[in-house]
Amino acid sequence: MGKRDIRRREQREKKKIARERVETLFTLAERVFPYDEDLANRYVEIALAVQQKAKIRLPRKWKRRYCKKCHSFLVPGKNARVRLRSKPYPHVVIKCLNCGHIMRYPYLREKKAKRKKS
Repeated sequence: MGKRDIRRREQREKKKIARERVETLFTLAERVFPYDEDLANRYVEIALAVQQKAKIRLPRKWKRRYCKKCHSFLVPGKNARVRLRSKPYPHVVIKCLNCGHIMRYPYLREKKAKRKKS
């Protein structure tokens, strides 16, 4: 086994640990949000720092749970407004009520998948 193989294995291990930490931090933010919003936001900031340092992608379920501008943990109804729009293209609109930032996510792919099943 050469140095290159060892280095690759180490990198894979680092990324695996980073994914676990990000997952843990986001679940902690979710649990702690009703009691302490600032702590939840801090968990999100730490998770984003870990993710950035390890160069890993965030899972879609967590990517849409924080504000891209102020990095606050978003909970629909508490500090985020979620709306569905169909024109000009079908999309979900999430507005952060802390900073007012608006994020749009298309849901055309989900609609197509649903149509294929029917």
